[in-house]
Amino acid sequence: MTTAGNFRSTVARAACDVSVAGVPWPAYKVIALLVGLVAFLVVGVVTMSAAPAVLSGAAAATVSWVGFGLVCNGRR
Repeated sequence: MTTAGNFRSTVARAACDVSVAGVPWPAYKVIALLVGLVAFLVVGVVTMSAAPAVLSGAAAATVSWVGFGLVCNGRR
């Protein structure tokens, strides 16, 4: 692999990274966590119960994490 090829792969990953406490995270992971948090809050407010809120938030975060991960890894 040439040096130019190494630069291309580094630049492509850097554009998809978000710095969290100085550590680069893939953007799809941060988005998935936010989706789970929103689902948790919405279901928690609607049902006023912790169990469905936690389960739906975890399910939404997991599905979006895996889905976005498959899409993002498919692009490379």
